[in-house]
Amino acid sequence: MRGLSTAASGMYAQQRKTDLVTNNLANMNTPGYKESQSAIRAFPEMLLQKVGGIEKPNLPKEVGTINTGVYMQETLPRYVQGDLHQTNENTDLALTNGPNGTVFFTVEDQNQVKYTRNGRLVIDEEGILSTTEGFPVLDRQGNQITLDNDQFTVTSNGVITMNGNQVAQLGIALTDDPQELIQEGNGLLRTEEGAGELPFADQEPFSVSQGFYERSNVDPSRAMTEMLSAYRSFEANQKIVQAYDRSLDKAVNEVGKVNG
Repeated sequence: MRGLSTAASGMYAQQRKTDLVTNNLANMNTPGYKESQSAIRAFPEMLLQKVGGIEKPNLPKEVGTINTGVYMQETLPRYVQGDLHQTNENTDLALTNGPNGTVFFTVEDQNQVKYTRNGRLVIDEEGILSTTEGFPVLDRQGNQITLDNDQFTVTSNGVITMNGNQVAQLGIALTDDPQELIQEGNGLLRTEEGAGELPFADQEPFSVSQGFYERSNVDPSRAMTEMLSAYRSFEANQKIVQAYDRSLDKAVNEVGKVNG
């Protein structure tokens, strides 16, 4: 039954890949969304040996190796800069990465510091600058940013001014390895337990563009190609399982019959 379990593992891996690509397509229009990629890996191969033979009956003879199936090892976000879309709304902000790292807006979620690339912001009923999901945006001191109205200006380095006076400076966090961040819902990311908060982007060049937001970096053409490929691989493994099922059915119902 080794071939049956190998084909079944392939079906399960391709099903998980299909779910992943489907989620990417569903978030194709989500601002700041980073598509996920899958890493499929094979289980260790087994070396088959046969004992016996005419020449050396007591020594094992190598037959060859056999594959034991595949599995999805991990999923990793693809942190590539998305296109900027112009809206001319003062509350829409887009981040452009520097050459040596990835930058994020710092937000607050239940008294915890989180990070996001979604720059479609709003001013809530209390005058707090927040994401559309309701997470307050933080400044460099870790405080929420309160504004009287949306008539404010944001410089390229994140300084917010109103009527010529500086109100706050956005807390733009920087990491040189975004894969270390843990994805959560609503486009939020966080650091690992005990890892501490990300440093602010002081020396690393980056840019904040007001009146723009960053689109998702999902390529729909490539995502559809990956989905079709996953479907084809799933169907191929499914046919193998069906062939084993027919063989087992014949072995049980025909080969195993005893003629009276």
